Amino acid sequence: MARSLGWRGIAFASGLTAIAGFVDGVAFIHFGGYFVSFMSGNSTRSSASLAEGDFGAWAMAMGLVGGFVLGVAAATLASQVASVQRRGAVLSVSSLFLLGAALTTLDGAGGVWTALLMAMSMGSINATYTRRGEVSVGLTYMTGALVKMGQHLATALVGGPKWAWLPYGALWAMITFGSFAGAMLYLQAGLLILWVAALALVVWTVVAFLRDSPGRKFAHPR
Repeated sequence: MARSLGWRGIAFASGLTAIAGFVDGVAFIHFGGYFVSFMSGNSTRSSASLAEGDFGAWAMAMGLVGGFVLGVAAATLASQVASVQRRGAVLSVSSLFLLGAALTTLDGAGGVWTALLMAMSMGSINATYTRRGEVSVGLTYMTGALVKMGQHLATALVGGPKWAWLPYGALWAMITFGSFAGAMLYLQAGLLILWVAALALVVWTVVAFLRDSPGRKFAHPR
């Protein structure tokens, strides 16, 4: 489904994916191996922790999963208000959660509430692209994108479209780059670097409103 966005849409989605990767890279180091956007990883960790009898780690992982789901629900509800631009509404919710997370870092510590708000923001961002009420482009998890990339590479090798795999590769590359940037900058500046991601997401939200405004030539497909 990523191919249907067009190259401008892919660039916009890739920017969001880079922001998500950045946030996850910061969280992974700060919280000691927990994710705020990759819930398969947290689910595996919760199960392993439960098997080992580490109920604190299990509760942390499951709390992040719950926060992620709540974020998706909140953004979906916001997008269904008839008077709002759907994509801008979703990213507004995601931005508010991430700004809230950034505000909790002002003391330099960053605890459970920081992690929960980060997970809610990352859950929200995944409601950006939907089709018939279902997510059509996952922005914070790349397994599906890599599967589609492999499928289109195989198709290209037997005479199909040569570049159909590229949009999925772009999404994967941007989340990888974003994670690296977030981790590196966290090591240099600490948790306050989360403000960079929060402000970047605000900028992307403004762009979404502008691009989806009535009469715009390059409005996003839903």
